[in-house]
Amino acid sequence: MEIKRYEGTGRMSRAVVHGDTIYLCGQTSREEATVEGQTQAVLGKIEGLLNQYGSDKQHILSATIYLRDMALFEAMNSVWDAWVEEGSEPARCCVEAKMASSSILVEISVIAAVK
Repeated sequence: MEIKRYEGTGRMSRAVVHGDTIYLCGQTSREEATVEGQTQAVLGKIEGLLNQYGSDKQHILSATIYLRDMALFEAMNSVWDAWVEEGSEPARCCVEAKMASSSILVEISVIAAVK
């Protein structure tokens, strides 16, 4: 089965499609100062990539959310809960993680089915 890699940097691809599954690399945003703002920006990036490569948020199978501090959990969830559609909730985990930059509060990686 063919593997298609998109937007490769020499280190990683932003999206990989294998069969009917799309894997996105972790998405971050440094432009927003709050976890709510960063979460909203990240979810927008995820939607854009999914749409670009043949899927959408209703087809997300799994999401992994990394938070700089679990104290941000409720604030991040306030944005996530408004974004995810009832009946299309993916399997999800959320962990506290040391980020690549101190300005990053949240990173989200998803696996989705092709539409």
